[in-house]
Amino acid sequence: MIRVSRLFVYPVKSCAGTEVQTARVTATGFAWDRRWMVVGEDSGFLSQRRHPRLALVRTRLGDGRLVLSAPGLSEVSVELEREPGPSVRVVVWRDECDALDEGRAAAEWLSAHLGVTARLVRLVDDDARPLATAAAQPGDRVSFADAYPFLLVSEASLDELNRRLALPVPMDRFRPNIVVAGCAQHAEDGWLQVRMGDVDFRVVKACARCVVITTDQATGVRGPEPLRTLTSYRLRDGEVLFGQNLIHGHLGAVSVGDPVIVLASEQRDEWS
Repeated sequence: MIRVSRLFVYPVKSCAGTEVQTARVTATGFAWDRRWMVVGEDSGFLSQRRHPRLALVRTRLGDGRLVLSAPGLSEVSVELEREPGPSVRVVVWRDECDALDEGRAAAEWLSAHLGVTARLVRLVDDDARPLATAAAQPGDRVSFADAYPFLLVSEASLDELNRRLALPVPMDRFRPNIVVAGCAQHAEDGWLQVRMGDVDFRVVKACARCVVITTDQATGVRGPEPLRTLTSYRLRDGEVLFGQNLIHGHLGAVSVGDPVIVLASEQRDEWS
């Protein structure tokens, strides 16, 4: 039986995630997932692509606060819920949307850690960023995630990659929201619609991987793997594909141990 084996929420885009046993599905994805983002002087988002030290920013949700920690710095925190205030315009890829600035303390903390001017902002509300992709349906929304509300990876797919690597890598390299067990390697490539918990998901696009997966999430150190090895067997049309992006059909909850029911699938070409 295919089942949900792990769940992750990433409160701050490109920073470390937190593993949970149950995650509530909201309008933009899992509750608190990518609700915050680090921006630079130009109000554009900062990510591990250019700032691998973001991987060292640990996040914790509790007691009504989001707490950030990093080596050599005292913790800093912001409230999970706050009154609306003046918004600022921020940029996520091609999207411009409104956000709330989290203030001087968080900005100074992030700037000290990254060595560049940085600020922490949060999404104004669930309607702030419509999902602008070919797979979107009216009313679909996304947080500060790159493009889609959810990323799913199977344990078998990682096992196959690690079989090819001299040194195995952990699942956190791929920053999934949902990890599943009990299926064949890359079985998720052929899924079109799945049910987990009480939520139906559309499986809409394979995830194109970038340099972020070469960053050790525990140290922030970057190397050639596993992108080099993935390129040798997961390259399609110039993109290295690993995992699948999902869009939810309605609200609900997903828990570790939930069965993964494949509602629709298709036969796809074998990979070389």
